[in-house]
Amino acid sequence: MASAANVNLNAVRETMEVLLEISRLLNTGLDMESLSICVRLCEQGINPEALSAVIKELRKTSESLKASESSTN
Repeated sequence: MASAANVNLNAVRETMEVLLEISRLLNTGLDMESLSICVRLCEQGINPEALSAVIKELRKTSESLKASESSTN
């Protein structure tokens, strides 16, 4: 039984490594933790396109906040 669990864990790890490499090739800017969260959300039924739009909006907002902070300093 433990052997089957190890095989499954190795398969999950390998899948995540492949997804991370694809993510890097596409210049998504997602690290392993962020990518893992996105995968779990998609597995739970979140629309991937909607998730992508939210991530883009959060990045845009973050950049705007950083720009406003640097201009006030």
